[in-house]
Amino acid sequence: MLKPMNRIHPTSELPVKMLSRQEMILIGITMLWGATFLIIHNTLRHTGPLFFVGVRFITAGIMSVVLFHKSLGGFRRHEVKAGACIGVAVFLGYSLQTLGLKTIPSSQSAFITALYVPMVPFLQWAVLRRRPHAMSWVGVACAFVGLVLLTGPSAATGLQFSAGEISTLLCALAIAVEIILISRFAPGVDSRRVTMVQLLVAGLLAFCTMPLAGEAVPPFSWTWVAAAVGLGAMTAIIQFAMNWAQKTVSPTRATVIYAGEPVWAGLVGRMAGEVLPASAMVGAGLIVAGVLASELRLPRSRKARVTRSAEMEEAR
Repeated sequence: MLKPMNRIHPTSELPVKMLSRQEMILIGITMLWGATFLIIHNTLRHTGPLFFVGVRFITAGIMSVVLFHKSLGGFRRHEVKAGACIGVAVFLGYSLQTLGLKTIPSSQSAFITALYVPMVPFLQWAVLRRRPHAMSWVGVACAFVGLVLLTGPSAATGLQFSAGEISTLLCALAIAVEIILISRFAPGVDSRRVTMVQLLVAGLLAFCTMPLAGEAVPPFSWTWVAAAVGLGAMTAIIQFAMNWAQKTVSPTRATVIYAGEPVWAGLVGRMAGEVLPASAMVGAGLIVAGVLASELRLPRSRKARVTRSAEMEEAR
C-alpha cells in the first residue's frame, strides 16, 4: 500500500521579527544619545572638546568601576585587550570628528560621519565573515538616505577632501570599527569589565591628546562639571548596554538602530524651539522605515521550504 505523500506546508515563520529585548535597549540608548546633543552644544561654550570628552569618559569609567566593583576580581588579559581596542576606537571617533569640525561646517561633518552606516555591513562581511541579511541592506540604504536628508543634501556637494573632511571620514571609519569590535569581542567577554576598560582608555587618551591639539584646561565652571557628571553616568550605561546587547544583535542591525540618533536629537531640538525643514522630516521617516525594513524577512524559496520540511521529517 502506498503511503500518502507528506504535504509541504509553507513556512510558518512570521515575515516580520518581533523586536528583541536587546534591540529595544539599543533603541533606548539611541534616544539617550539624541538627547545629549543639546547638552553638549551648550556645554562646549565653557570648555574645550577634548577636555570635556576626557572628563566625561573618566567620570563614566569611575562610575562603572563603582557600579561593577564585584566584577573586578575576574579580569582576564583578553578582556583588557578587548576593552583597550574598543576604547581606542571610541576615542578616535570623538577626537577625529572634533578635529574636523574646526575647518568644516557641522552639516558637512554630520553627512560624512553618516558614512559609517554603509561601512558597517561591508566590514561585518569582511571581518566577521557574516553576510548581512538581504533586508538588512534595504534598511541600511533607507537609513543612509534618511541621514543625508537630515543633514541637508547640500552637505554632500563641494567635497574637496580637505584635511577636515579626511579627518571626519576617518572618524566615520572609527565608529564603524567600534561597532564591529564590540560584536567581535562581546560573546567571549564580561560586558562589565570591558566597559570599565574602554571608558577609562578613551578618557585618558583624550587628556593625553590635549597638548597636541593645543587645548588648555578651561576655568572651573559648574556648567561643564554638571554636564560631565550627568553625561558620564549616561555614557557608562550606554557603553555597557552596547557591549551587552551586541552579543546577540548583529553589527548591521545595530547600525540601522543607531542611525536613529539624529531623529531623536531633532525631536529634542524641536521641543527646544528649533524648526525642522520638510526634507529633515522625510529623512527621519526614512530612518524609521529603515529600522522596520531590516526587521522584515523575505519568504523562503520553494527549494528552501522543501529542504526545511525534509529536515523536520528526518528530525521526527
